[in-house]
Amino acid sequence: MRASGLTDIGLHRQENQDTFTVAETPAHLLAVVCDGMGGQRGGKTASSLAVDTYMEQLRTMLKEDMAPQQLRELSSFCVAQANTAVHRRALEDPDCQGMGTTLVSAIVYQGGAVISNIGDSRAYLIRAGEIRRITHDHSVVEHLVESGDITAEEARTHPNRNLITRALGPESSMPCDTYEMTLEDGDLLLLCTDGLVVAATDEEICRAVCSADDLNEGLERLIALARQHGAPDNVTAVLLKNR
Repeated sequence: MRASGLTDIGLHRQENQDTFTVAETPAHLLAVVCDGMGGQRGGKTASSLAVDTYMEQLRTMLKEDMAPQQLRELSSFCVAQANTAVHRRALEDPDCQGMGTTLVSAIVYQGGAVISNIGDSRAYLIRAGEIRRITHDHSVVEHLVESGDITAEEARTHPNRNLITRALGPESSMPCDTYEMTLEDGDLLLLCTDGLVVAATDEEICRAVCSADDLNEGLERLIALARQHGAPDNVTAVLLKNR
């Protein structure tokens, strides 16, 4: 298993409020990506605190022999701890009032992965030249797509595309979604913030990754793709390969 990540401020932001990290244990590959919101200071604080708290809790409690359902429960617990940390900081620090962050994470083990998400940062599976979204956006436009009011293509440019219905921090508790999936040799998992998906289609993302010789080149192609399309937001992507 291999992993790499890359982040870019984009073309229109004054600060990069995305945060990510990847880590490896003897039995697992770990990754988490967060996209902060809430003012110049609050957004970066929220995303950094969420990533640090999630990963710290995960590495403390993770055991090599955990079953997939145990990993789902552990990831949900770590997301809850990250929410508590962001919420408390927002209450204690006036400069951080109202801050929040999205989160998407992956725990990859032999033959499979557990994915967690809250907000509109996404996870994709790329297999044999095809891409499939794993996560469900917690957003206004996702609801509109599901109800048939707009198309997925219209959602990318909808004026309310930045309105999310779940985030870490604003509330004292907030549930995340978790997914369990099997992995085949050569599969790629992509974790990314919405700065990538509002700039590029899933098909463009898939082509950029599949045409690359390695993970780092794939990430560079994704950032370049977003910038070619105007990169209206910070862009962060993490690629994990099952080998």
